[in-house]
Amino acid sequence: MQTLVRGIQGIIPGGISVTDFSMATQTSRELSVEILDNLMKNGIGTYEDDLVKFGEADRLKTSILAISMGAPVEEVSKCLNWQDFESLTAEILLSRDFETSRNVILTKPRMQIDVVGIKSGIAVLIDCKHWSRMSQSTLETAVRKQVERTKHYVSREKVQAAVPAIVTLYQYEARFIDRVPIIPIFQLDAFCEEFYGNLEGLHA
Repeated sequence: MQTLVRGIQGIIPGGISVTDFSMATQTSRELSVEILDNLMKNGIGTYEDDLVKFGEADRLKTSILAISMGAPVEEVSKCLNWQDFESLTAEILLSRDFETSRNVILTKPRMQIDVVGIKSGIAVLIDCKHWSRMSQSTLETAVRKQVERTKHYVSREKVQAAVPAIVTLYQYEARFIDRVPIIPIFQLDAFCEEFYGNLEGLHA
């Protein structure tokens, strides 16, 4: 578990040698090989010639794997940046056949939406929060702002409807605030799979 957390630092998109991975994670070569083998058993990274190839979302995939094995969310979140989080969010939407865009800019007034997924004319607008914990009031503020962005988006774009959502690293007790779903990243795939069946209960 702890070695996986250390391994997050060595996951760099593109190719990295075992030696460089060992330096980035401050582990021995033997432990680095062990970490890399563990990652690949879980579908993260591939060996190509003398390098290990990682994709854009692999850092966050490793983080989620570490959390699922009991690593503290707060510790893992220190290894992540917002790009990691958005990459995996977008990748999950794409895997569920959503037409996906990142960092969508709206004007007059200027607003930015982290990830937009559209499927069959229905859009889901996601605000990515990769912080480990947020207070209830902070979550409520995030929801209110996302609802405002969604209304602005609908007024400008040709979609049948749009649903605001917050995607987090941490699992909160509240699953909805004002009918806006608060979705832990590891539950996003299931949310996308059941998206149309849940529309009636969502803010749209």
